[in-house]
Amino acid sequence: MGYIEELGKKAVQAKGKIASASTDEKNAVLVKIAEVLRNHTEKILQENDKDIASARENGITETMVDRLRLTEERIEGIADACIQLVNLEDPVGEILEGSVRPNGMRITKVRVPLGVAGIIYESRPNVTVDAAALCIKSGNAAILRGGKEAIHSNMVLMELMQQALKECGFAGETVQLVGDTSREVAAEMMRANDYIDVLIPRGGAGLIQAIVKNATVPVIETGTGNCHLYVDETAELSMAVSIADNGKTQRPSVCNALETCLVHQSAAKEFLPMLAEAFEAHQVEIRGCDRTREILGAGVMLATEEDYATEFLDYIMSVKVVDSIEEAIEHIRKYSTGHSECIVTSNYSHAEQFQKEVDSACVYVNCSTRFTDGGEFGLGAEIGISTQKLHVRGPMGLRELTTQKYLINGNGQIR
Repeated sequence: MGYIEELGKKAVQAKGKIASASTDEKNAVLVKIAEVLRNHTEKILQENDKDIASARENGITETMVDRLRLTEERIEGIADACIQLVNLEDPVGEILEGSVRPNGMRITKVRVPLGVAGIIYESRPNVTVDAAALCIKSGNAAILRGGKEAIHSNMVLMELMQQALKECGFAGETVQLVGDTSREVAAEMMRANDYIDVLIPRGGAGLIQAIVKNATVPVIETGTGNCHLYVDETAELSMAVSIADNGKTQRPSVCNALETCLVHQSAAKEFLPMLAEAFEAHQVEIRGCDRTREILGAGVMLATEEDYATEFLDYIMSVKVVDSIEEAIEHIRKYSTGHSECIVTSNYSHAEQFQKEVDSACVYVNCSTRFTDGGEFGLGAEIGISTQKLHVRGPMGLRELTTQKYLINGNGQIR
């Protein structure tokens, strides 16, 4: 029996109980997970230190190391996210619609769990708990495959969550970690149609595209984030600088961070020096077009087509001066990954045009793209940001981990 097949059989056996569990029973598991995480913070940090040390030995950049790092504050945040899910409405069993047919049959559409969710992700160990907790609350079993760089952190987190499940009367295998991080086992997981109902990748473009192209299990494509800010000719420039600075520097290694700033030519001479000054505190490297360099000086690297297409995940931003909102929208259409885009403007018709014509999962007016997040949207922890259009789009919370089925009740009707 293959490794993934073994995990898959255990997940299939476990999914029935979690799918039929009451809201109170599922919430009790989440409360227990939060409790054991808090009680074992020191143990988690010890294992995380091993991953951090290994990452540095392997030459991983500090921004990527930050994705790996757990602190007491971050562990507390992970535990808090579990409690936030407790306080959210359980989508399972929700009646979506119903009707009575002319022959007397009653048809009801209800939300039900997807079944077994497979999640393949990189770096951030908080995803291990976020994904497991979301699956538990939405009545799904889960098989999680994190990256090798976070294996020690992920293993201890999974051990603690399985302990919590058992203490609450559920099979520990309701959530499982793929301990073998080899590509061969990942490929096996992508083809485990008999056991996994949906596959959700979280990570860089290479990982996501490899899964989309090679998986036979249905995939929900999530978020590479080449996110854009357009500073309109009517923008309040201090607001635009604040939004750009927050979007780029608060946490540059995440998918909702800004990568490109487009600025209207009539605002560029005043705005770009303000932006460069704000970026100095974080030593953000600006790569700009010829007009950007005319304003900021030849010390700014000339941006290439590749730069405009790149999700840097670092303290780098590409900049382009444009002549119109139409040119900005066209640039976004060409280079966007469909994640999050923002316009800063005081012109209502421009705001409306931008939101209508930009085809991304989240389109902002006068606020930071860093809000593209399940917690910030009131969804609780998220399992990812979907950049596709089927079956969900945008931040994926509890409802996005369900499907539907029809319940039909009659009294002898035949066709």
